[in-house]
Amino acid sequence: MRRFAVEREREINFLLPMHAGLALPVIRAREQEKQSGEERENQARIEFPFQSYVRANYNKGIRQPKRTLKSLRGTGKSALVSAIIPARNEEASIARAVESVALQAEVDEVIVINDQSTDRTAAILVELSERVPKLKVLTMGELPIGWTGKNYAVSIGAAAAKGDWLLFTDADTCHYPGAARRALSDAVEHDAVLVSYSPEQEVESVWERALIPFVYWRLSKHYSYARVNDRAKRDAAANGQFLMVRRDEYDAIGGHSAIRGEILEDLVLAKRVKQTGGAIYFAPGFQIASTRMYRDFRSMWQGWTKNLYPLIGGTAGSLASELVEVLLLFQVTMFVLLWLYLAHSYGLSMLWLLLFLLSAVVEGHLAYALELRRNLYPASHIQYYSVSVCLYAAVLVASWWRNTSGDVEWKGRTYPVRTP
Repeated sequence: MRRFAVEREREINFLLPMHAGLALPVIRAREQEKQSGEERENQARIEFPFQSYVRANYNKGIRQPKRTLKSLRGTGKSALVSAIIPARNEEASIARAVESVALQAEVDEVIVINDQSTDRTAAILVELSERVPKLKVLTMGELPIGWTGKNYAVSIGAAAAKGDWLLFTDADTCHYPGAARRALSDAVEHDAVLVSYSPEQEVESVWERALIPFVYWRLSKHYSYARVNDRAKRDAAANGQFLMVRRDEYDAIGGHSAIRGEILEDLVLAKRVKQTGGAIYFAPGFQIASTRMYRDFRSMWQGWTKNLYPLIGGTAGSLASELVEVLLLFQVTMFVLLWLYLAHSYGLSMLWLLLFLLSAVVEGHLAYALELRRNLYPASHIQYYSVSVCLYAAVLVASWWRNTSGDVEWKGRTYPVRTP
């Protein structure tokens, strides 16, 4: 797997020490969460045994350069950062998301748009409003034709926001202390108009552990941080779970109104920013934010079948290439063909065939183990390799079918397909 570029060291005077690996998400498994209450207050996440050897230098800050946050604030009375959170049936996570964002000193307002929730989301927001002064709750009406629910919700939030920077985040995302300040600092450091992080992925069920690390490993093959951050490259990417964009740039590219029907709105928004000459800074989100995307198999299947095919390229060629790369069946076939050739030429016995097949299986597991280590995933996830391959292939094929059949479904709504 590609190693992402390590940025130069910098000093930040008011930023908590943060560490990041070289992968998109860092998986937080339940068995690694057994810390005492005191330890949780003092350390947001445990470190993997080998993590200290692969820390990225750009997360080792001590003090802030003098050209800092003052240069980011406008001359008017507007807030520095407005956080915008769309919420549709998010009773399990909305409180954590709101509270974690509201604790950010640089966030002067938290705007939540209740997208016709039918669970306890509305009631929880009422309770939060009584104790979170920064919180503003907006209610979304009927969805206009041609819009996706999320795009319409965040467009309402953006219209009401006063900030010089707009922080788009999801209701299932938790922000660590100093996250907004880190984003603003990175915006200054890299002269970026859009800053995005790929948060840690919280996985609890067997299905989550089997699929999500594998998906993000494969996505890292398609989206390189180094290439995205290189202004000379056309590559563009962002993660909608933490996407902060300068307000004037957002307005200049037409905001979410210009991408109203897009399913992968974060990716398309990043592309529009880069096409108009804006700089992007995209990086791992370890100890910046974490998220649990899906809480049951059905929602996980629905979510990835909606997104995966367009994320890996959205073409028949990209689908075929991806399946060839990941399917153990292909590797086994190649070993069988090799045995047939050698058996015909040198008279090798069936024992050699069994050895070839075993080596194919072992090679696949070892390769995945190396990727897990390189990307700071728990080594224990290797036990899911065979399941991961089969599940990933099934989701990818299903995603191809859904995305080429005319529409996809998400949270009770059906949308026409638009591949990037």
